[in-house]
Amino acid sequence: MKILFGVQGTGNGHISRSRELVRKLKEDGHDVQVVISGRSEDELREIEIFRPYRVLKGLTLVTYRGRMNYIDTMFQLDLVRLMSDVITLDLGGVDLVITDFEPVTAMAARIKGLPSVGFGHQYAFPFRIPVARGSLFEKYTLLNFAPARYNAGLHWHHFNQPIFPPVIPESLYRAERPPEDPRKILVYLPFEEVADVEEFVRPFDGYSFFIYGKVKVDRDSEHLHFRSYSRQGFLRDLMECGGVVCNAGFELPGEALHLGKKLLLRPLDGQIEQESNALAMVELHYGMAMHRLDPDILSHWLGMPGNSPLNYRRSVDYIAEWIASGRWDDLRTFTEAAWRENTPGGGRA
Repeated sequence: MKILFGVQGTGNGHISRSRELVRKLKEDGHDVQVVISGRSEDELREIEIFRPYRVLKGLTLVTYRGRMNYIDTMFQLDLVRLMSDVITLDLGGVDLVITDFEPVTAMAARIKGLPSVGFGHQYAFPFRIPVARGSLFEKYTLLNFAPARYNAGLHWHHFNQPIFPPVIPESLYRAERPPEDPRKILVYLPFEEVADVEEFVRPFDGYSFFIYGKVKVDRDSEHLHFRSYSRQGFLRDLMECGGVVCNAGFELPGEALHLGKKLLLRPLDGQIEQESNALAMVELHYGMAMHRLDPDILSHWLGMPGNSPLNYRRSVDYIAEWIASGRWDDLRTFTEAAWRENTPGGGRA
């Protein structure tokens, strides 16, 4: 099958999960062409598996100090460029478009009448899952930013809906897990300013904080360890730590739950997906949430015990099987099979 695969480049989580599915589809013999948008090519990391790929401007959501900035988002929007990319995108010979919240490929498939699959956490929201209160604009944006005809949604729990378990990086299955240090805390708050994060965690000198996000150069300051982007280093710190403080995205909390790390989520203000993730995390009793950098909540969370590993299995295999089957309306058969292989939740999906 010839597949055009769109990847939203603004978040490392999109790249991480798309990397796993693209690899699997290529291993299964499919011809996969990739489009990445939302970030310039020189800012993208570890995307070799996507070759051959194209990088387009797409759409980028602007944030500042932990809050969505819709005004700046609108100012940087280039609708003429966006529609030009949509119209001129070559879909000749393409059998299926897969979009991981990537708008150019999603809109091109809709305009040109090709079947499309939405792959990722955002595509769980058409189903009955925990959803935070938000404005009609926020809900409309979430459901229509990169819409698809068929939805391969992902979540940490099935909620008795036809959604798949999280896609865990292959490296976390293969790697031998090092001993865990309960006083090592991984912090990944890319929507916060580094100075604000430092002020937040510095008083807790009984713990070692490994801080990723808007860090340009590695440096150490007593019990604070600032780290620039390194997927290998990040995964090592994730496996060694006793807990994770992060924004309420989807991929990193899923990886932490897989490994059994306790979680404290800080959702991005004004972003209904992250607010909903924080709500689901608390409702499932998988972790805690805070709506600002609250040292009292951090102090309480640090004293809590760790989680038991949820040990998610390789759901990407079931997603690839569903895609190859062409039975895109028969989603539940494949989601139920995927959850039967997982320890968390079990039962129907």
